[in-house]
Amino acid sequence: MSSENQYVVVLCTCPDDETGATIAARLVDEGLAACVSRVPEITSTFRWEGRIEEEQEVLLVIKSAATRVDELAERIRTLHPYELPEVIAVPVCGGLDGYLAWIGASLSPET
Repeated sequence: MSSENQYVVVLCTCPDDETGATIAARLVDEGLAACVSRVPEITSTFRWEGRIEEEQEVLLVIKSAATRVDELAERIRTLHPYELPEVIAVPVCGGLDGYLAWIGASLSPET
């Protein structure tokens, strides 16, 4: 069970489920993500423009390839309503071989 860090989980928060669903569908349809899980009703506390903010959000958990992170991040930026969307890629250090192979097979070829 090893991925050799070729896969990533990308985290992205969205203002609501409709936005999250739209972004998720586009990323999967365009072959940038094998799967996007939406986690509803999270509360994010953060500093923005000198103030502490608290917002209800939806968390996207995006499964993709490490080589696609830049392209994925740029696509999220163009689809996302936030001025500065969260896009954090975490390397996958292992997993079920069949699932990891499925991620790779589900992505469109890199352009």
